Amino acid sequence: MAEMRLVVAGAGGRMGRTLVKAIADSKGFALVGALEDARSPLIGWDAGALAGLGENGIKLVGDAGALMEKADGIVDFTAPAATLAFAALAAKSHKVHIIGTTGLSAIDEAKIKDAGKHAVIVKSGNMSLGVNLLAALAKRVAKTLDNSFDIEILEMHHNQKVDAPSGTALLLGRAAAEGRGIELDKYSVKSRDGHTGARKPGDIGFAALRGGSVVGEHSVIFAGPAERVELVHKAEDRMIFARGALHAALWARSQKPGLYSMADVLGLGSI
Repeated sequence: MAEMRLVVAGAGGRMGRTLVKAIADSKGFALVGALEDARSPLIGWDAGALAGLGENGIKLVGDAGALMEKADGIVDFTAPAATLAFAALAAKSHKVHIIGTTGLSAIDEAKIKDAGKHAVIVKSGNMSLGVNLLAALAKRVAKTLDNSFDIEILEMHHNQKVDAPSGTALLLGRAAAEGRGIELDKYSVKSRDGHTGARKPGDIGFAALRGGSVVGEHSVIFAGPAERVELVHKAEDRMIFARGALHAALWARSQKPGLYSMADVLGLGSI
């Protein structure tokens, strides 16, 4: 099969540069475009040079339309507004759209789901194999243990992360809620301050830490009477997310239009 031609959105950012490097290091892929906000001072820079690879002749541009015509798909770890625009473009051109963007609202999610009627979209709060296996395990443990075990999710990221809880924490929370047969939005507790009263049975709590250059650390804690079960994942390099995104892109290439998750990509849905 011919190389999969990909556009990297947000190619000037940390994840974007990592994706450019991952494509260069992986067989079966070709970088055909690099996008950045049209107002960015990085417009016109060489994507390879920014990624530490040396110049590759792919310049950062602000218009996605022309790039998508010659691509098989787009890999997007950007911001909600940009992701919605890329989803609409992917739907219009019937292309693959890999979404690692976090901080999406319920309205954003609905628009992406609608775009999935015409595009093959894989969206996940985290693209790593380890995290998605952790989510499957969290679902299974939550299903096995009753409400005498309280569920708490703790996450830590670098000091430049702009949303909290992290997309990964919410991914894990949704998995645990699904295991319990409940809706996360009705049972999640995302902040505690002052006199909060006792913890309500069945709640799923979140705590977010920010500092330094931490790539990502997540714990799902099941705290029961006199015992505690903890599931932990620690990311040491952003390359794990990039490799996962490329794995998803290759999988998506042979799928029908729809909105998929990394659980679908990895065959973890039945765990």
